[in-house]
Amino acid sequence: MAHTNESIVSEFVLLGLSNSWELQLFFFAIFSTVYVTSVLGNVLIIIVIFSDSNLNSPMYFLLSNLSFIDICQSNFATPKMLVDFFVEHKTISFEGCMAQIFLLHSFVGSEMILLVAMAYDRLVAICKPLHYSTIMNQKLCIISVSVSWAVGILHSVSHLDFTVGLPFCGPNEVDSFFCDLPLVIKLACMDTYGMEVMTLTNSGLISLSCFLALIISYAVILITVRHQSSSGSSKAFSTLSAHITVVILFFGPCIYFYIWPFSRLSVDKFLSVFYTVCTPLLNPIIYSLRNEDVKSAMWKLRNRHVNAWKN
Repeated sequence: MAHTNESIVSEFVLLGLSNSWELQLFFFAIFSTVYVTSVLGNVLIIIVIFSDSNLNSPMYFLLSNLSFIDICQSNFATPKMLVDFFVEHKTISFEGCMAQIFLLHSFVGSEMILLVAMAYDRLVAICKPLHYSTIMNQKLCIISVSVSWAVGILHSVSHLDFTVGLPFCGPNEVDSFFCDLPLVIKLACMDTYGMEVMTLTNSGLISLSCFLALIISYAVILITVRHQSSSGSSKAFSTLSAHITVVILFFGPCIYFYIWPFSRLSVDKFLSVFYTVCTPLLNPIIYSLRNEDVKSAMWKLRNRHVNAWKN
């Protein structure tokens, strides 16, 4: 539904996480540490994967792309949030607000599709090991990554198309540290019930379909692994547990937001923080600490640079 943009709001006021100066300093210390660790950790994973020939496989190609998306997600709102801890009047321009909405939904939508592609990769590797290299070829990997970005961008554009055209003519306070789409929609000077339902349907469908695809994939994999040898199953379980942990922690807050999307509680702010700031940290922590191949590649990269420095 198209609307004539009658907006007279040129900026939005972000209420942030707290008005307490002490709490804001505490949050800055915590979230700046998480942010730096997240970005450096994901950059390290990309470097390690592309520098080690032993990691030249579809699973690690998809993992490196997941790290890239997490780097992007770390930077769409977190740097501004960290700066805003030292600013009394936290504002964001109308264009900046729309950009945050676009970027968030692009990255989240892309990551959902990419997690499904990673689950399919493990499904083929465990259930069809003899045909793995034939099925999961380079072409399919590139197509999977391209589709994930295309779906994410289209998903985001569908939200932005009607949000940009909404008439914002009065209230401009967003009770969050970034432009959260449901909160921004409620500020429009019109009945937004139809928009809220459209947002819920759009985001809910992609989230639910991806989550169900992941559940089915991992259920089939777990059933297959139970009938394998103990040595093969232990490594498969280790890999699967890392994947499943990421899926649960990624989709948990997402599903919660879409079950109660427009009835916000105080805990929602901190779930938003977890979703936007902490989730990108899951990839380097879970995959690097639980994956022996990645840890081995990291040590080899470290030793190579140490020896080069000594010489």
